[in-house]
Amino acid sequence: MEITERFAELVARPESEIPLDEVALLIAAHGRPDLELAVELERLDALAATCPAPTLDALVVHLFVELGFAGDRRDYYDPRNSYLDQVLTRRRGIPITLSVLAMTVGRRLGVPLAGVGMPGHFLVRDRVDPEIFVDPYHGGAVLDRGACAALFHRVHGSDASFEEAFLDPVGTLGVTARMLANLRNVFVSRGDRVALTWVLLLRTFLPGSPAEDQVDLAAALASVGRFDDAAFEYEGAARRLGGTLGQEYGRSASRLRARLN
Repeated sequence: MEITERFAELVARPESEIPLDEVALLIAAHGRPDLELAVELERLDALAATCPAPTLDALVVHLFVELGFAGDRRDYYDPRNSYLDQVLTRRRGIPITLSVLAMTVGRRLGVPLAGVGMPGHFLVRDRVDPEIFVDPYHGGAVLDRGACAALFHRVHGSDASFEEAFLDPVGTLGVTARMLANLRNVFVSRGDRVALTWVLLLRTFLPGSPAEDQVDLAAALASVGRFDDAAFEYEGAARRLGGTLGQEYGRSASRLRARLN
């Protein structure tokens, strides 16, 4: 099955049945066509197999002390930091991909971890003791709620309002959406319109994706000369939105199709 179709099939499943490791690697495969999914899954298996004990403490020491996985402080916005296979190779990443690493290796060990989508800095949370948090970006530092709040204020400033809900667990779809949002921001800042198209396409497959995602995809496709594909997406958004805005996007589709004649 083609990688985009496989991604769409996985994220359409009930959330509890979506394999986070495979979804993360499929995102990476869109940016790295030579990626071999089975090989990368085996690398995750090997990380779990070499962990000395099936405990959270052992997992943290294994990944973030012995193997040296850490945050990329030199080039945070390097796209490789969002590709799980490259995180495995370089042992550098951003908070969310390092958290995905911890969660997926932890699952193999029977160490249940949940993602925590704290604004500005992703963390993981122990499912057994929900008062224990881990910051994979900062060497696997173990935090309590107070330390999480302090980290939030270091990112956003002392006047920013912290809410306990920021520490609630997020599911696989939430993790996936945030990974794609990070890549969207990276490619927008780099002016990489070709890469932006596949990121926006994957976003449209997420359950509940708004029509605005389809509009963004249409605009990106048009910007790289894929007028027929762009018109198709504008037409889809027009049907979903209806009304005056739908008519406007319908006209955008017509103008693009006229360019094909």
